[in-house]
Amino acid sequence: MYRTHTCGELRLQHKGTDVTLAGWVQRIRNLGGMTFIDLRDRYGITQLVINDQADAHIKNAAARLGREFVLQASGAVAERLSKNAKIPTGDIEIIVTALHVLNAAETPPFTIEDESDGGEELRARFRYLDLRRNPLRRAIELRHQMAREARSYLDSEQFLEIETPFLIKSTPEGARDFVVPSRMNPGEFYALPQSPQTFKQLLMVSGYDRYFQIVRCFRDEDLRADRQPEFTQIDCEMAFVEREDILHTFEGLAKHLFRSVLQKEITGDFPRMSYADALRYYGSDKPDIRFGMRIADLTGILKGKGFAAFDGAGYIGGICVENAAGYTRKQLDELTEWVKRPQIGAKGLVHVRLTGEGIRSSVDKFYTPDDLQAVAAEFPAKEGDLVLILAGEAKKTQEALGALRIEMGNRLGLRRNNEFAPLWVYDFPLLEWDEDTQRFYAMHHPFTAPKPDDLDKFYANDKSLLAQVNANAYDFVLNGTEIGGGSIRIHDAKVQQRMFEVLGFSKEEADYKFGFLINAFKYGAPPHGGIAFGFDRWCALFGGQETIRDYIAFPKNNAGRDVMLDAPSKIDAAQLTELQLELKL
Repeated sequence: MYRTHTCGELRLQHKGTDVTLAGWVQRIRNLGGMTFIDLRDRYGITQLVINDQADAHIKNAAARLGREFVLQASGAVAERLSKNAKIPTGDIEIIVTALHVLNAAETPPFTIEDESDGGEELRARFRYLDLRRNPLRRAIELRHQMAREARSYLDSEQFLEIETPFLIKSTPEGARDFVVPSRMNPGEFYALPQSPQTFKQLLMVSGYDRYFQIVRCFRDEDLRADRQPEFTQIDCEMAFVEREDILHTFEGLAKHLFRSVLQKEITGDFPRMSYADALRYYGSDKPDIRFGMRIADLTGILKGKGFAAFDGAGYIGGICVENAAGYTRKQLDELTEWVKRPQIGAKGLVHVRLTGEGIRSSVDKFYTPDDLQAVAAEFPAKEGDLVLILAGEAKKTQEALGALRIEMGNRLGLRRNNEFAPLWVYDFPLLEWDEDTQRFYAMHHPFTAPKPDDLDKFYANDKSLLAQVNANAYDFVLNGTEIGGGSIRIHDAKVQQRMFEVLGFSKEEADYKFGFLINAFKYGAPPHGGIAFGFDRWCALFGGQETIRDYIAFPKNNAGRDVMLDAPSKIDAAQLTELQLELKL
């Protein structure tokens, strides 16, 4: 037996008990005739004491120890004279009577501490060492807890966990597929699934009316803090449901996770917002509603008054930043440069201050005090507030204001990690028109049903009417992050064929890519819908982080590389020959 207890288990009630522990050396302190060793495992740290009464073998072994050596130590639990209230085992120590080095270790390239001295790239290269640190351990444990509780809730709601294939047919509609060559079928390829979408719909046709899977998905797309080439979804589908059934069921899942994982009780229904209102008031389809600062349309007040930048704009909007009228000229100039960055795309920033001496603006000469008072009334703004104004094309300007709103929320500390504001966003456009390819694309995916009220527009051969069709879709948003998205699906073969027609697929192309699904619908597909949650994102938010990397045991970097394995990598000529592939670089 390597151990009788873990390094986080022992307390004063174990005093006098003979125990054996195993773990890694966190630190060593030699104090004359005594040596203190902090022994660490996943559960905690226990102090070992080698005193002057220890035999020579133990003392010699202790003298050769280094950080991260793997040890087995036996001895009696004793009460510490100098207690450590910072750790749960801080009242006890082990008086060592036997010590065995199970494995020596080289000095690690960075310290295994909560605040490590290793940079991100170095820690990624030695991820197995980074995972020993407490912040990552807590993140992985949180992920486990959330997966366990999600399964528990869905099981209680009669969902079956069913696995779907990883080697599937490529249907490049959306993100790029990762493709896998088939040795047994030369010149043909599998794709790794971007989601199990068609399989879960087929399960509804098969009569499994409540399905879920905590599943790995793959998308060959550019990365950012909350995106990886492989990621995990809580993927769910239900038959014989309408939108309200879906929202009710998965609001229940969210409340269960808040309660069981974070011990936060959220009562009442989650707020809901249309896509149009989300853009109008927050400049985003995933608004953070933990704070106000809603966008106001100022076009009618400020246009046509002789200020060229506003008079030539299709839309003028602003946000009111409370108690920020004291911003200096330097701070305002810095904000102006911030909104001019390519990521934001604004041409300039106008401000209005409400001070004890009256209302002042950076464009005073074009507007009367009454004009500026009307601007203030739109929010309404009060003395001490600062109004920030942008102008341009409507959607781009609203999005720029949304980004500015988030930036001001960050600067003012309004986006606190321990506060949570869930939200449903619904009534998204069904289709997006792409000028380059001169065709419509599905905003969600090609299996999303149009809202019943918009079916006449859906069947119209009129681009402007098709652009007005709303999807029977919904997103679950938490603290300004899209956590989940789903829809009521098309279950009628004729409606599905019309969708492929609108998307510009020929009948032959639609049959080649999705014939299996259309054929399945002909054999009695029930009305159905579902949702998929970004599990990595949800874990990160519950852990108070914006990046998902700490919540994935072995993540990729921003270039999609695993720097620990050095992957992706080249394969040898024999493998290429076997797969009948030739590289052209």
